[in-house]
Amino acid sequence: MATPDKIDRRHPQAHNDKLTIRQILTGEQTSENLAELARLRIRYRGFPGAYDIQNDLAKALERWELTEEELFAKTREIHAGKPIYKARTNKKDEEDWS
Repeated sequence: MATPDKIDRRHPQAHNDKLTIRQILTGEQTSENLAELARLRIRYRGFPGAYDIQNDLAKALERWELTEEELFAKTREIHAGKPIYKARTNKKDEEDWS
């Protein structure tokens, strides 16, 4: 029997996130891919499950030879320069960090 801390829970955004991760793993180190990787690293940090996604995110960092801190530094520069995400609603300041 699995212990509660070892249960692989499915994240509600897992399906969409897997599509994004596939794009990251096969794509180049663009501003958009770096921002998406950082966003997903934050989303899955501490999440009790979705280990396949967490492993793929780690593979992307490894592929681009970045630490998480280097990734976040790069994405801070990217976000300081121009908006990466387009609002899905009329709210201009809405971001998807959850």
